[in-house]
Amino acid sequence: MDNTTQTAVKLNGAQQAFKKKMMNALAFNTFTLTQVPLGYLAGMRMKKLEADSCETTMPFTWLNKNPFKSIYFAAQSMAAELSTAAICMLAVQGYSPSVAFIIVDLQATFPKKATGKVTFTCVDGDKIFEAVRKAIETGEAATVKAKTVGKMKDGTIVSEFYFTWSFKQRSKKK
Repeated sequence: MDNTTQTAVKLNGAQQAFKKKMMNALAFNTFTLTQVPLGYLAGMRMKKLEADSCETTMPFTWLNKNPFKSIYFAAQSMAAELSTAAICMLAVQGYSPSVAFIIVDLQATFPKKATGKVTFTCVDGDKIFEAVRKAIETGEAATVKAKTVGKMKDGTIVSEFYFTWSFKQRSKKK
């Protein structure tokens, strides 16, 4: 394994536990079945989750196809969102009070048809962790625009998404 790709972010205990859970196939399937049932049915999977990057996949099946013989854009959007959201979920673990987050903007392009399994890769983990740190330190909302790219096995880029996430630490209970 190449250590030069490791991020400088040191995960806390809650973050390490969350990562382990998301990388466990049974736990991930339970998560998607209960929290994102359409993602479960469409075959969305977690391939990699690190502090600096995440990879998710979406197969090409009859459940997520469109009349143009490719993966429906909304099915791609689910897997693309997960590749950024998983890093967001990882980044907010272990803080008290907790940190809330939500998508405030989405931009997407689809340069080619997705006619096979697509892997979505987000490498903006450092930016996401920095936005969470800023939200906690300032008590104000912080946003980050995270990019994810969808590629088929042969390297063909089929979609690019930009999800803008907003983070804000919840108020302390009195």
